[in-house]
Amino acid sequence: MEGNILVKISQLEVFVIGDGPEIDPDKGGIEPLACLRIHTDEGLTGLSEVFRVPPGVVQATVGDSQTHFGKLLIGQEITHPERLWQNMWDALMHTNRRGWEIIILGALDVAIWDIYGQMLRQPVWQLLGGIQRGPFQSTVGSTVEVTPYCTLVSDVWGGEAMFSQQVARAESLASMGYKAFKVEPMMSSPRDVVELARRCRKAIGDDLALMVDVGYLFNDVPTAVRVCRELEELNLTFFETPFPVDNPEPYAKLAAKTCIPLAMGEHGVTRWEFLDMMDRGSVSVVQPYMTTCGGLTEAKRIVELALPRGAQVCPGNWSTQILGAASVHLAAYSPITPFIEFAPAEVFESPLRRELQSAGFPVINGKINIPTKPGIGYQIPDDVLTAFRMG
Repeated sequence: MEGNILVKISQLEVFVIGDGPEIDPDKGGIEPLACLRIHTDEGLTGLSEVFRVPPGVVQATVGDSQTHFGKLLIGQEITHPERLWQNMWDALMHTNRRGWEIIILGALDVAIWDIYGQMLRQPVWQLLGGIQRGPFQSTVGSTVEVTPYCTLVSDVWGGEAMFSQQVARAESLASMGYKAFKVEPMMSSPRDVVELARRCRKAIGDDLALMVDVGYLFNDVPTAVRVCRELEELNLTFFETPFPVDNPEPYAKLAAKTCIPLAMGEHGVTRWEFLDMMDRGSVSVVQPYMTTCGGLTEAKRIVELALPRGAQVCPGNWSTQILGAASVHLAAYSPITPFIEFAPAEVFESPLRRELQSAGFPVINGKINIPTKPGIGYQIPDDVLTAFRMG
């Protein structure tokens, strides 16, 4: 592509991948996952995935010029991703501008950023604003890298089986060089929440980062306060989703009674939900998924809102490294992103998860180097797509 050639969107493609029903999602298996690819008249393509939206919904709304998003995008020039984001957003004025439609919009936005970076021959993080870290807020001699934290789930929940499996996985991953771990005592008693965290801290030592996610376990603040009081001695990086996120007030009440940073955001859509949780919920770690929140365009705005509030942005990702690649670009740009979530294929039973991780940015000594390829820089290998394509 030479000079100032204009690039137009020519086709929207949707395909579905997954491990198949024989691999249990509770063991890391990837359920049917819609992915989309945007094609252009110049031969450039952009890739994204659409986590937690039924594939049929994506297929019904993303396609030819008769589909909702096809009408909005096919034939459009890619002058800047934010212009196309705004066009899609404005077209939803008379809907609720939440839920599945924003997640699909976000996936399309990520794919458009992928193309935009290829057009300008720059990695996306450069186009988001470059590395935003001043010398007086950086450790002397440090280099900018992205640190993934490993999310550990169990085949079973509660009690000794959960303790032993999650701790063993943490020990195994620590031996591979990973430096941060999130245990998940979901559907567990308050006593088991504390016990799992204590055992994991003992196993990994004091120098590695430890987080706890209880998956919306509590409805009352006093119980959550008692749990946090016992967890405070473990030097947790954050305590994730103690309550449902429909109402920020319990978060604010808990934040006032514990020194552990509270985290949420895996299903948050648009900057406005994150703003509400920071301002009314006193949440100090927000966790946007790069597609769910409304795309990289909206994730950048979430960083811009979190920064003056003294909060951190740690992108969530209990999905694949298709999504994880976009998280790496936001983390490279953001000065308030010490970690990104990572579902480590090494300890789960999913063949597809392993293949997609192998195709992604490598983790070396617990760190991911800043990407250098134009765009997002992630492609699904043809043989992997052939093997795991569904429907």
